[in-house]
Amino acid sequence: MRQSTLSAQLAAQLTEQIASGVLKPGDRVTERALADQLRVSRSPVRGALALLREKGIVEDAEDGGARIAQSKSTLTVGETIAFDDDEQVYFRIADDRLNGALPERVTESELLRRYPVTRGKLGHILGRMVEEGWIERLPGNGWEFLPTLTSLEAYDDSFRFRLLIEPAAILEPRFQLNRSGLEHVRQQQMWLIDGAIYDVNDVTLFELNTGLHQAIAACSRNTFFIDSLKRIDRLRRLIDYKQMLDRDTAKGRCREHVHMVDLLCQGKRQEASAFMHHHLASLPKLKEQARTGSEKTPKQ
Repeated sequence: MRQSTLSAQLAAQLTEQIASGVLKPGDRVTERALADQLRVSRSPVRGALALLREKGIVEDAEDGGARIAQSKSTLTVGETIAFDDDEQVYFRIADDRLNGALPERVTESELLRRYPVTRGKLGHILGRMVEEGWIERLPGNGWEFLPTLTSLEAYDDSFRFRLLIEPAAILEPRFQLNRSGLEHVRQQQMWLIDGAIYDVNDVTLFELNTGLHQAIAACSRNTFFIDSLKRIDRLRRLIDYKQMLDRDTAKGRCREHVHMVDLLCQGKRQEASAFMHHHLASLPKLKEQARTGSEKTPKQ
């Protein structure tokens, strides 16, 4: 089967969750639940499960769906399903779009001339970009890049907006703790802290961290907070890839995530809101340090 790059990426994320113990042998998994957790449609999840079935990591469940196979002794943290070649081209396209080297509308032929990739692999990459919400197909054979944050000024503005809505979401009158959901994202953060943060790629780290913030916002049950945060996360994705924090610093951020979840689970919403404000307010300075550092040491 020809699997999309996104399916391979999701399969890698699930493999890492199994290796870390977030998912355990015998756990039942469904396309719908995984799609909600990973914030994608069910189609790439179906492809990811097919990949894992081929490797014997996932097996059919008696009552339908799938479950984690009992024998996973060969799995280690950091084991992934390779998609590195696609990843390099993906980031080159992202960089060129942010730098203004790519116009708003492009054709596949133009992309094939510009990047060292086959038509099949380009199709996988474009499919992933569609799933992530920053490009869409035009009638015919063209593609159009969707609005995204392309200036550092807009990127900084997005942080100031998050500084308003995320602490406020925790104090919403209808806030209802989703304990199982928060415990799940807490496990993911602990897995990163325990060492996986040095193995996962930038995309996975971005998804896990935004997933935690979105899980907290979802407890507000205010669709305006929830949808606004999701939109900001889609828009800032590309710039975030260009200035990821160094992994030691990112590990400290993960510890803050865990502390925030612990405060919420203890019913300390006022403290959690104040800590969220502190957590977000300190990020622009760290990003600025990452930005200047990357300018001194360009990507190869």
